Amino acid sequence: MADAVFFDLDGTLVDTAPDFHTVLNTMLAEAGKPALGYEKIRAQVSNGARAVVHAGFGGNPGEAAFDAVLNEFLNRYVDHLTVGSQLFAGMDKVLDKLEASHIPWGIVTNKPERFTTPLLAGLKLADRVGPVICPDNVAKRKPHPEGLLKAAAMVGVEPQRCIYVGDHDRDIAAGRNAGMKTIGVLFGYIGEGEDPQTWRADMYAADTAELAQLLNL
Repeated sequence: MADAVFFDLDGTLVDTAPDFHTVLNTMLAEAGKPALGYEKIRAQVSNGARAVVHAGFGGNPGEAAFDAVLNEFLNRYVDHLTVGSQLFAGMDKVLDKLEASHIPWGIVTNKPERFTTPLLAGLKLADRVGPVICPDNVAKRKPHPEGLLKAAAMVGVEPQRCIYVGDHDRDIAAGRNAGMKTIGVLFGYIGEGEDPQTWRADMYAADTAELAQLLNL
């Protein structure tokens, strides 16, 4: 059993895709563009808002038109954070068991604090979670291990006694770079044609029940 467990946020701990889907398709409709299917948007969520906006509108960061659409998307998303987003099914039981076992848990995410803090508050997780490390809190984001090492230090646990859980190659790379054991979740936001086995996680969980087993809960 690990002495501390840290989670990625989008696509691992919380299913945020419904709100990304709603906001993007509302903007596409207003622009007279065709809606995107849920699965297409879902597959991009772990890559961040830029990838979601690119999927719908094309363009790239640094281009005036793209940056304007991205800014509008983010301003709408911050007001729509917890309409459809929720913990993945069964994840509440995983957290309950961690807490019952007095195992600290936290979040290390590439999602900016502007969105992470109100999302956790809306889901009533703010008073339960330990360290929450966002890009705002580090010099280098994942796959760099800085955030994970900072989280481990905050709970006073050596990295090799921690587990990091994620749904993307960068998550597993970050965990590996930090010297932590890693679990890849197969219920997350995996891109079309992507093979999670290439992440080289120590373990994989098909659902939250299997995740609890891998955590020895």
